[in-house]
Amino acid sequence: MNDRTALVTGANKGIGKHIARLLAAEGLTVYVGSRDRGLGQRAVEEIGAGARLLVLDVTDLDGIARAATQVDRLDVLVNNAGISPSLAPPADTSVEEFRRTYETNVFGVVAVTNAFLPALRRSPHPRIVNISSGTASLTWSTNPNPQFTPGSGGAAAYRSSKAALNALTVLYAQTLAGDGFKVNALAPGMRATDLNPLAAASGDDPAEAAQGAARLALLPDDGPTGGFFSWDGTPVPW
Repeated sequence: MNDRTALVTGANKGIGKHIARLLAAEGLTVYVGSRDRGLGQRAVEEIGAGARLLVLDVTDLDGIARAATQVDRLDVLVNNAGISPSLAPPADTSVEEFRRTYETNVFGVVAVTNAFLPALRRSPHPRIVNISSGTASLTWSTNPNPQFTPGSGGAAAYRSSKAALNALTVLYAQTLAGDGFKVNALAPGMRATDLNPLAAASGDDPAEAAQGAARLALLPDDGPTGGFFSWDGTPVPW
């Protein structure tokens, strides 16, 4: 065990739980962010030594404020919590679905990041990792790429929210660089999680994606910031 601490949002399942497990294995104290206390506690018990429950709903501003008072110093923040309500194209997606998706995937990231910035500023090597998506890349969405067939306008609410998250990643990286922060986004690839039916049917291991997030969470001081990377460490075009 070392004196470093991490918070992973949405860490009671899927990629988030695997990220928390990897960071705990590196000796960090890891706060397992979970909306549901029971599911979060179960994840903590499965992860084992180093894991701590932090009840955290990224859409609840008062709850975020309460959670932030429980963490004095934070070295790593992984904004993993996210939703994908449907695979519909924009013309078939309601404004309410866009609003609900952005509430978690964009506004929730801003709310959590800003609330925990004081704790992150107490770290000598603060790191922020935003879990994005390769489908948020405008370049990949309009050109041949290694991950998916371009030209589909599906999952509009999710993909556009992650594109907005990418923009925030750059802006946070630029404005926090002087304080030693490294802020990067990760494209985890299609993984067998309950994010949406397409992901659930993919069969690809979420633990593999978590390795990429852990690398970004533990970057050395000469590591990159303001970047967008695939799970295997290769750059993803914006």
